[in-house]
Amino acid sequence: MATIEIFVSSSVRPTERVDRVVSAIENIFPGLVMDIRTDRIEAYDGPESLRVMYELLRRQKILDAARSEMLRGLVDDTTSFRLNKQAALMGIVSFPAEEEPLGSLNIRITGGERVIDWLAPRTENGLPILEMDLAELRGSIEDYSQRRMGQENEEEGNV
Repeated sequence: MATIEIFVSSSVRPTERVDRVVSAIENIFPGLVMDIRTDRIEAYDGPESLRVMYELLRRQKILDAARSEMLRGLVDDTTSFRLNKQAALMGIVSFPAEEEPLGSLNIRITGGERVIDWLAPRTENGLPILEMDLAELRGSIEDYSQRRMGQENEEEGNV
């Protein structure tokens, strides 16, 4: 069954404080389980950790930019993108064009395009065309996964 998972990683440069990088991650994705080292932080969890990012994208009115970045990084059922670490420390979502000199927050979210549709839906005049809640998102991903597994089983039977 497909699940929604988030994985965040970031290097910790010698000029940075570990607690500041941890705060940058927690400001955007609270509640992640973290593996904290002096030179690197890796964190992961499920969809509940995406709620703050969901709200920030709407508050900052950057749904179109966020959608574009997430779709650009979509491969199979996983999207990957970067966030500016310094902006995240201030509770702001910012997508840098490339890896930054001090390093970025590297984000990977599984769940396919439906997660992107939830986090950053299509808009018209800057307003979301169709919003869904997290429960609907989970249900649609589970339904999609079950249909996909059924198709694969049918294909295997036809061989």
